[in-house]
Amino acid sequence: MAQSLHKQKYTILTLFLFLFLLHGESQRFSRNLSSKTLGFKKQKLSHLHFYFHDIVSGDQATAFRVAQSAITNTSSTGFGFMAMMDNPLTIGPERTSKIVGRAQGIYASADLRESALLMVMNYVFSEGKYNGSTLSIVGRNEVFSTVREMPIVGGSGIFRFAHGYVLAKTQFFNITNGDTVVEYDVYVQHY
Repeated sequence: MAQSLHKQKYTILTLFLFLFLLHGESQRFSRNLSSKTLGFKKQKLSHLHFYFHDIVSGDQATAFRVAQSAITNTSSTGFGFMAMMDNPLTIGPERTSKIVGRAQGIYASADLRESALLMVMNYVFSEGKYNGSTLSIVGRNEVFSTVREMPIVGGSGIFRFAHGYVLAKTQFFNITNGDTVVEYDVYVQHY
């Protein structure tokens, strides 16, 4: 009897171990991949240069306030406002310059003490070999600093697995209507 009970415990333990291993194998969370099998080559470093047109006034506005906090109108920094944008990216600083893409996303006043924006945007390119590719930028933009740096956190198309940074410099700010032109230098590593 004791031997039979011992045999049953051994059988049950073996069965549970087998089921655990079987279940663990079918529910695999991750695995290592070879970059060569995915077609990755040596990384390249590219420099892109363009102008971002944040047009908040007139009939052809490309950025619109979509939300604000209870203190936005009394805050010295406009804290809590949020705007959606679909801004043109052009070769030159003129609004009529050739469009190479769009900056699509959100910016919001995120600092109670300084004029600083949280930028969450995708550059969606429409020109040349970059057509259809995107870069994703998420970062802090201290709007009154001469040069602002924000990280590139990813991309798609030719910029799949991209990383790097962007430098933003305000070229023009219309104090009357808020329209702004920002020069961007983009340094991106990609495959």
